[in-house]
Amino acid sequence: MAEDSDTVSGVSGRYASALFALAQERVETAAVADALNKLDDLIATSPDLGRLVRSPVFSAHDQIKALDAILARDGITGTAVNFVRLVTTKRRLFFLRQMIADYLKLYDASRGVTRAEVTSSSALSGENLATLKDQLKAASGGRDVQLNVKVDPSIIGGLIVKLGSRMVDGSLRTKLNAIRLAMKEVG
Repeated sequence: MAEDSDTVSGVSGRYASALFALAQERVETAAVADALNKLDDLIATSPDLGRLVRSPVFSAHDQIKALDAILARDGITGTAVNFVRLVTTKRRLFFLRQMIADYLKLYDASRGVTRAEVTSSSALSGENLATLKDQLKAASGGRDVQLNVKVDPSIIGGLIVKLGSRMVDGSLRTKLNAIRLAMKEVG
């Protein structure tokens, strides 16, 4: 496995790299990615689960018991569950969300996929999304681009696009704030 040093690093990166290597060996990188995505969504949407994962107050035994029940309920099985148990036993559960993110970066890189976050003030049409995807594909050197589109009316108009470590803020809110700041400096 060729690992880009910018892709993953630190404790979470080492765990993610080891999991990715194991998943490759077992030819289940996609299944592990799906399971980890599900788990990350669960953690993001449940404050109680988030607390369980982050808090050092709970014993590893209690965390494993609770996580086993949650993972079984949501159909998350196999290598992903064994990984979560290992991380919990090693008392590294508070790194889990970063480990998941690092694994998904490795998974995307192995498939030649780049992810982009797009925020717009209103829903984009299919034609606009296709054009944006084509432009981002060109900007990423021809890599396939998967879009995560969010609607945030507070940006007033325009787009905010994050592609890898690059971000372009073309929102009307940011432009108005820049004008407001320039006017304060003048007067």
